[in-house]
Amino acid sequence: MPTYYPPAGFHFKVEFVGVDGADADTEQRFQEVSGLNFEIETEELKEGGENRFVYKLPKRAKYSNLILKRGLLKGSALLKWFKSAMNTYFTVVVYDFKPADIVVTLLDEAGEPAAIWNIVQAYPVSWKTSDFRATENSIVIETLEMAYQYFERKM
Repeated sequence: MPTYYPPAGFHFKVEFVGVDGADADTEQRFQEVSGLNFEIETEELKEGGENRFVYKLPKRAKYSNLILKRGLLKGSALLKWFKSAMNTYFTVVVYDFKPADIVVTLLDEAGEPAAIWNIVQAYPVSWKTSDFRATENSIVIETLEMAYQYFERKM
């Protein structure tokens, strides 16, 4: 029987579905993906006469924000999408912003999908760059944070 080795966490790709220009290779390269987690909210119920424990009843799933990090890009399609969202959130003028589905694919050593996460209806909530420091020799990192409805893991 062959030995199973869990896949490495450094070989992955991120695809934005429905964002114009985001299918370029440079737009899909990120150095870090986090926020693929959820928890079930619970409600406590205390039953009269039962003092040994409290019932915990499940309510709904709560998803963390998706956080993507990469080196700063010039002329990024995702930055245009973020700006479109910001203009839609805070102006009366109607823009053509639509939330996007995001597909995060963890790849095995042969470049084949080991696991796939489909993130549904993501929209931007934060964009920031790393600090500029003359005393360090580091690249500028942009951090994109998005809220979403839910995700499903395939495979």
